[in-house]
Amino acid sequence: MELRGKQKRFLRSQAHHLQPIFQIGKGGVNDAMIKQIDEALEKRELIKISLLQNTDEITEEVAEVLQDAINCEIVQIIGRVIVLFKPSSKEKYQKLSKEVRSI
Repeated sequence: MELRGKQKRFLRSQAHHLQPIFQIGKGGVNDAMIKQIDEALEKRELIKISLLQNTDEITEEVAEVLQDAINCEIVQIIGRVIVLFKPSSKEKYQKLSKEVRSI
């Protein structure tokens, strides 16, 4: 699902109030973290991930790796914070994805 401009703007407004639930440190991104992020996206559809000061990772590269591995959409990258969106496959968790489709 490729997001259009209005859809991304809506998701950015929804993500503004969220706190990052994952932090990527000097260990970088590993398979276990990718699996946890995928599970969190399944339940929440929209999450923030922050990169800590001590990591050597580049924010854009981490976002690309996560996008390829999880098949999610990058909504926004601000500094060291990444906002990701992936529509949930389970109907009971589909709150944002229904609104995004209607935009």
